[in-house]
Amino acid sequence: MAGTVVVVGHGMAGHRFVEELRAGDRAGRWRVVVAAEEPRPAYNRVELSSYLAGRPAADLQLAAPGLLSDPLVQLRLETAVVSVDRAARTVACADGTVIGWDALVLATGSRPFVPPVPGRDLPGCFTYRTIEDLDALRAAAVPGADGVVVGGGLLGLEAAQALRSLGMRPHVVETAPHLMPAQVDAGAGRLLGRLVAGLGVRVHCGRGVAHMAPGPGGRVGEVTLTDGAVLPARVVVFAAGVRPRDELAGPAGLARGERGGFLVDERCRTADARIWAVGECAAVLGRCHGLAAPGYRMAETVARQLLGSRSAVFPGADTSAKLKLLGVDVAGFGDVHAASEGAIEFVRDDRAAGTYAKLVLGPDGRTLRGGVLAGDARGYMALRALLGRELPDAPERLLAAAE
Repeated sequence: MAGTVVVVGHGMAGHRFVEELRAGDRAGRWRVVVAAEEPRPAYNRVELSSYLAGRPAADLQLAAPGLLSDPLVQLRLETAVVSVDRAARTVACADGTVIGWDALVLATGSRPFVPPVPGRDLPGCFTYRTIEDLDALRAAAVPGADGVVVGGGLLGLEAAQALRSLGMRPHVVETAPHLMPAQVDAGAGRLLGRLVAGLGVRVHCGRGVAHMAPGPGGRVGEVTLTDGAVLPARVVVFAAGVRPRDELAGPAGLARGERGGFLVDERCRTADARIWAVGECAAVLGRCHGLAAPGYRMAETVARQLLGSRSAVFPGADTSAKLKLLGVDVAGFGDVHAASEGAIEFVRDDRAAGTYAKLVLGPDGRTLRGGVLAGDARGYMALRALLGRELPDAPERLLAAAE
């Protein structure tokens, strides 16, 4: 008889786990029950902004028809798990049902972080996480009016682009001194700020939100920043990061990481040998990863274990990325902040051309440890391939050749 694995959550990582397990389980050793809190099957959140640009929601769906009709997969939509009983090996759902399990995979994801500022609950304030969030934002958008995005990272700039696509005038507020502080260094962040400002996005770095006040009809009308500046706002979008959803941990007696998330080892397994966590809710050796790719690697790691592998471990997260944000090319790989011991920076900043490039080298001045490109990222693939290796040419010639 097949064992039962319950998956709590059907986001991108949870779905990848189901795909990997079913693809490898030709003997039908496992029956999969997915408890999905959202009203629709897993979809591609990375491409969420394309939905506002007119792409049908069905195009974002990740679940193939064959998986949804698989007799060994039961997908229960709008089913929130409220507790885990480790002794009985059951989960209790908000609708009163109880599901038994032989293995449990927690894929609860994360929730948007909304700063605890006065006015955050006013009508017209939104998060940027689900299709339903975007539906609500589209309904509230007023072409020609101002909208404020709280957060100048990847998601914040996506949200700013979304407001532009809806005909609004976006402002981006970021507490760090420059945009995308987690992904690029100060030089690239400042260039990015100048370039997006030229596209009509008003950038307010080094400042936070103090409070929001209502306008006509009781909806949000203005945002006051920590330096006293007041921004008009028909809508406010919170895109200031996420927090892992780990509320099931405490009552179940499962440890959390120092910054939240279900604490798991390099096998993505909790202290309970029958419970794993994958995706944004998992604190692997204490660290959470907020990108899709690491979540996929975690899902694959756990699926292999349930299929009998004793050597499957999470290989770590590759945070390298090449992106086009608001039409501007940005890329970063390796030690973008030159934080490693003895790091040497080689910078090429061409303000006239609107490009910025940096290579981070080891103490020997030859081994590539990381890099940042902004304005022109055509050299990303070639340079990233050299990561950890000795450069074949002088840094200035490599960067010139990459343009």
